[in-house]
Formats: sequence, structure tokens, C-alpha cells
Amino acid sequence: MINQKTTKIFKPSNRENFTVDCENKIFGKIIVEIADILRGKNSPTFSYQTVSNNFVEIINWKKVKFSGNKFNDKMYYRHSGYIGNLRSENLKSMWEKDPKVVFIHAIKGMLPKNRLRDIFIKRISFKDENAN
Repeated sequence: MINQKTTKIFKPSNRENFTVDCENKIFGKIIVEIADILRGKNSPTFSYQTVSNNFVEIINWKKVKFSGNKFNDKMYYRHSGYIGNLRSENLKSMWEKDPKVVFIHAIKGMLPKNRLRDIFIKRISFKDENAN
């Protein structure tokens, strides 16, 4: 007789909404906090293979601070696969175009590289400072 080990999977409870205020906080520390909330690491029933029922609303996201001189020096690279087609863009120019892209890119880097990542990203919302 073979004994199989099984993992008890807890069904997620009701939807939990978390609000993260980014005003005057360091960008990297906020990203770690958001990624942990999305994965459900703040809950006692955390398991790697399940999706938590946590949703994150980010407020004052345009007032975040960057440590050191990253705002001017940090570079983002992308490559299409063709020879000589390496594109680079610094954080300052990306932030001026669309700050949400910078947030999403950083949060994606903190999440596991599997099919749950797209589900987690859909659970992020950005709230403007003017809206109530």
C-alpha cells in the first residue's frame, strides 16, 4: 500500500481590499509590501499554489520617492530578438510617460513567474489623488 501525501488547500475567504498609501515612501519597499499582500503572505492560510482573495488599491502613487539617484540612473532594457535591437530607457523618461507601467513592471518582478502572475496583476488598482 502506497501512502500519498496530500496538502490541504484552504479555500480563500471573502474578498479583502487593502489600501496602500505611497506618499513619501520608498518605491522598492512599497513594491515588496504590495507583492506580499497580493500573494497572501499576510494570511495564516498562505499556500504557494493558490490565489489569495486580496485586492490592492494604490493611492498617492505619483508621490512615491526613489532612493539614491535611481530616478536618473536606473535603466530598463528590452530586446525583440533581432540583432542590434536592444532598447534602453531610463526610469525618469518611463515615469514621465506613464508611472503605472513602472509600478506594474516592478511588481511583476516580485511575483512568481508562473500563470498566477497575471491573475495577481489584475487585482491591482490605482486611485487618483483627486477621486474620493
